[in-house]
This record gives sequence, structure tokens and C-alpha cells, in this order.
Amino acid sequence: MSRKPSKLRRRTLAVLSRKKSLYSTHRLLEAAKARGFRTRLIDVLRCNLALEPGSPRLYHRGKEVRRISVAVPRIGASVTAAGLSVARQLEAMGVPLVNGASAIARSRDKLAALQQLAAAGVAIPRTVLARGGGEVSALVAQVGGLPAILKLIQGTQGVGVMIAHSEAEVTSILGTLWDLGQEILLQEFVAESRGRDIRALVVGDRVVGAMRREAKLGEFRSNLHRGGFGSALDLPPAYAEAAVRAARVLGLDVAGVDLLESSDGPKVMELNSSPGFEGLERATGADVAGEIIAFAARLADGSRRAVAL
Repeated sequence: MSRKPSKLRRRTLAVLSRKKSLYSTHRLLEAAKARGFRTRLIDVLRCNLALEPGSPRLYHRGKEVRRISVAVPRIGASVTAAGLSVARQLEAMGVPLVNGASAIARSRDKLAALQQLAAAGVAIPRTVLARGGGEVSALVAQVGGLPAILKLIQGTQGVGVMIAHSEAEVTSILGTLWDLGQEILLQEFVAESRGRDIRALVVGDRVVGAMRREAKLGEFRSNLHRGGFGSALDLPPAYAEAAVRAARVLGLDVAGVDLLESSDGPKVMELNSSPGFEGLERATGADVAGEIIAFAARLADGSRRAVAL
């Protein structure tokens, strides 16, 4: 009596995310299933990590997580520490990640990210870390004068971003935030890009979609979460190259790269390692989720595309 041939085990893709209902999470799970993956949602706040020599283990809602072929971190800023600990645990277990823990950590620290980008020769807005020393007039002069942008070192979706039109405003904002124990970045205001920027979505070694975001009336921040709107953009080669270069420098496989349009060409403002892409998919028709899952499939097959810096 011959045995029936065993079925091939299907690969499993995990998405690290708080909720399945989030647009980007839902789209990634949908795209993964369409590519034949089994899928699993892992809430990083419901995980326990077991550490012992040679046998790291991860438990989600009390059950051990096994046989994950590849994982896609979608780690919100509010759960960065918990998310990174889970990402590192998966790496220790030999699971390939679309965006490794170290790259995510670098991107979450605006100062560290800008330091790396500047050191690599990537064009960025002139920036000063204001820690409570020096004359305000000197700090303002170092970023090209007024108006100037002030940012919290950690923040997302336009939260913690302010504009100051006078030294008195700069002094007031700095003083208030220093009293709260915050470190502040003072940044050049790129007048040519007032109220608008470009979001380029990088996957691997190319931009898979781009849009120009414009602020609503009376607002200088163009983030869609602040009421801005996006329109599809045929990205000029110089901007695409700057976006891909910035993602490479930080070691990100997937990144939302925000660029300013200056008279000197593109300036990289910041990178998001877990970019939302609902607005981009709707504005451009691009299948961003499909592109990310295609990259994840290559990782699961052990064929990460090496890109030289």
C-alpha cells in the first residue's frame, strides 16, 4: 500500500502590527495570500521573548511562534521599543525581515538618520541640534535665517513640527520644549517647497510610487494626516536617485522618503521605515503592497538583492 505524497509546506509571512484593520496591514496580508503565503499577524505588545543560549523563542498570545519564512515589521512610533525587541528576536531566530531592527532604530531617531545621510553626502536641509547652548540668533543663522523649522527628534505624521517666523518665537518654543526635557532640531526652511513635499516609496533598489503632498490652506505641514492631499507624480530621475540612495544609507529595504524641492535640487527631509501607503495607492494606482510582498518573497527564498552603497 503506497503512501500519498505529502503536501509541500507553504511559506508563512508574518506582519508585525497592532491591528489587522489598518489599511496598510490589511493590504499586505491580502497581497501575501495572493502570492501563496500563509499569513500571521503578530501584535508586538502581545509577545513574550524567551532567551537562552542557542535557542531564542518567541511567544505570541501564549503560543510559540514557529516556521516563519519572512516578516514585515509595521511598527508604529508609539511601540518602537516593543517592536524592536520582537524584530531582534525574530532575527536571532534566523527569520529574514523586510527592514531589519537596526535600520528601523536608525530611522526613528531623526538626528541619527540625518547624521548618517549627511556623512554619506546625501543632500538634506541645514540642521542644528539645539540642546540649550548658544545664542538663538547664532542657531538661526546656522540654518539660513528665518523662518525656521523646529522638530522633536522623535515624531511622526507632522506631530512635533513647528515653524517660527521670529527669534522671539524660536526662543519661546525652545524654552518650552527644553523645560519638558525635549531635544529639538532647528532646520532650514526651504521656501521653494513651502506647504508641499514629495513622498517617494522605495522598495529594494527602486521607487515604486511617488506623489506630491500639498498642505491645506493655512497649514505649512503637507502630511496627509494633517489634512494635506496628494497627487500622483512622475518622479524626476534626480529625486528617485536621492530617495533610493537615502534608503540604502540607512539600510532600509522599504522606506517612505520625504523630499523637499529646492532650487538646488532634492533635499531629503526624513525617512519612515513603516510608511502608510493608503494615500499613495489611491493617488497613483500603484500596487505598493504587492511590491513589498514581492520583495519579501525574494527574502524568503534567500535571494536578497545586494545593492552597493
